[in-house]
Order: sequence, then C-alpha cells, then structure tokens
Amino acid sequence: MKRRDRSTSSPRKLARIRSGAFLAALAVATAAQAQAPAPAEQFGKPIGSGGAPPPGASSCSGCHPASGSVDTPVKQLVGRKPEEIVAAVEAFRSGAKPATVMDRIAKGFTGDEVKAIADWYGAQRQEAQP
Repeated sequence: MKRRDRSTSSPRKLARIRSGAFLAALAVATAAQAQAPAPAEQFGKPIGSGGAPPPGASSCSGCHPASGSVDTPVKQLVGRKPEEIVAAVEAFRSGAKPATVMDRIAKGFTGDEVKAIADWYGAQRQEAQP
C-alpha cells in the first residue's frame, strides 16, 4: 500500500477537510446552545399568546396546520389528545405507520421531548374561525 505525503495534498482536499471540521464544530456549538425546556406554567396557552412551546414544537407547524379551516391531508395537532400524538410518533418511529418524512422526523426526538410536545399541543385551543 502506497502512502501519500500529506504535504502534497491539493487545496481542494484541504478545503473539504477544513469545511468538515467547521461543520463538526458548528454542530457541537449548536447543541451546546439548545434551549432549556420552557417552564411548565407556560404550556397550555394558546398559540401566539406568548406561551413558549417546548423545544421542537415550533417545527411541527411547518406541515401541521394551526387551524381546522386549512385543507390539507396533514392532521392538525392543536387540541388533539397527547396520547394520540405520542402513539402516532411512536408508530412513525417504529415503521408501523407509513410516512413520507415523519418516520425520519420522529427518530430525531427523545421520548421525553415527544411527550412534552404532545402535552403542549394537546393543551392548545383552536383558533377562532372567522
């Protein structure tokens, strides 16, 4: 096996190595700055009322509507029973429930995070219909 002299590495290769190290450092820094869970007294307030959702909950609104008046096949989370949300996430995580992206999203949360998010969405009230 021929060993390559590192001093003759191309600038392109060095840039890839540096960018990989940068991304790793960025990931560590981002993880270190993760939000602490919001105090329990903030949960249960309606969306937009200033009650802070638990970490990760705000990302759900990218697909899940806050209002029942939206025509979408994606189920609404606001006002659903927390047990239903937890069961659905567990089914996505295990592969028991077919999904396009929720199976991968579900694997990114711990059981405690899913429970906190489910409890928060379950305590939310429906937005008033115009």
